[in-house]
Amino acid sequence: MEKSLDKKLAEIHADPNSKAFILADAKDADMAFGIRATGRPDAARSPEHADGGYRSIEEYREQIRANVAQGLLDIMLMSVSNNEILTINDRLFDNSAITPAVRANDTTDIHSARGSTYGKQPALPFRTALLDHALCGRLACEEGAAERRGADLGLYSITFNNDVHLDQRTLEGYRQFRVEAESKGFRHFLEVFDPNAPITPIPDELLGGFINDQIVRTLAGVASPGRPIFLKIVYHGPKFMEELTNYDRHLVPGILGGASGTTYDAFKLLAEAKAHGAKAALFGRKINNAEHQLSFIQFLRYIADGQASPEEAVRAYHGVLQGLGLRPQRTLEEDMQLTNPAVSYSGSTRVTSFSPAKKTAKRQATAAPASSSVPSGQGSGRGDSAPKDAKFPTKPDGSPDFSKMSSQQRVEYHRQRLGMA
Repeated sequence: MEKSLDKKLAEIHADPNSKAFILADAKDADMAFGIRATGRPDAARSPEHADGGYRSIEEYREQIRANVAQGLLDIMLMSVSNNEILTINDRLFDNSAITPAVRANDTTDIHSARGSTYGKQPALPFRTALLDHALCGRLACEEGAAERRGADLGLYSITFNNDVHLDQRTLEGYRQFRVEAESKGFRHFLEVFDPNAPITPIPDELLGGFINDQIVRTLAGVASPGRPIFLKIVYHGPKFMEELTNYDRHLVPGILGGASGTTYDAFKLLAEAKAHGAKAALFGRKINNAEHQLSFIQFLRYIADGQASPEEAVRAYHGVLQGLGLRPQRTLEEDMQLTNPAVSYSGSTRVTSFSPAKKTAKRQATAAPASSSVPSGQGSGRGDSAPKDAKFPTKPDGSPDFSKMSSQQRVEYHRQRLGMA
């Protein structure tokens, strides 16, 4: 089956004005948090700040299966061990448009065992994953496409700490990975974390420029077969996102989600980054800690495809939770607050301020066609048509016309579409 990731990347490279947007679920946290990665089964409590009672790895895999079956994501990022079970053994992605991917390295700044202090020390390059294990589940893959039954895409992370010796080691590790990856036909996307323990601190107003310059400098010496297919970075605001996209639109910048925060944090981050040039978003804890992951992903897709504003999506999401009988972690008023904690794995906080989205971008998002698939609140079923009994503006083909709906109509549309009214 054709993968939506490949289709969207082709569209983005062919058309600088493409509205294609890549959405990924980062279920690779077992490479960082260990047992806590799976989250708590009690949706009313945050798994990031509570002890005990975490889901089993089997329950974690069941949620991955459900999120893949929903069909709204473009990438499912996993550890190599979960990739072996789900991709190679269970063939989960054979009939799915979603692309499986693995975390290809685990630098020391994401080593987040309880009681550890690794995240407070400058990151060192390290790689547990073997690419052949990702591709076929064995140390040495045989020739032939049938043998490569696993993931041929991986996330590689680097962290620059403004120290010549540490950063040189980081770049050398990345070079070695690229050589092996290219020789095996293994693609990657590049995650560039903010400094976790810089030897010489970088002023806040220069951090976005520091990261942009490091990305461009790092990739300037790399030919196309060895370059990442897209980027994953902290959103440092409109100025630096636009600077990166204006420099080279083929870099395809994407944003990382950071800590859970409020629902509005996640939805607003996606909308703002997209308005200023981001083409991808990878959310891990924001999805995994949601009260209902399928509905949370659904509204991320609405926003990514320009079918709803962040504010409308938060209100509609709370309506879905009410209909499902799930108690939200916060009241609607609390969940509409913008806290935006861009938090590293080690817990250090850097807040990125959001400026209002450009009016032109906002108008484009509001008027975007309702073309993406919309599953039910339980994640099964698809369709673009408006509810049969609804009285909403529609297009000639019967699909909803969001550009002519009021904010109240949009919220009511989502409620009815999800069986909430």
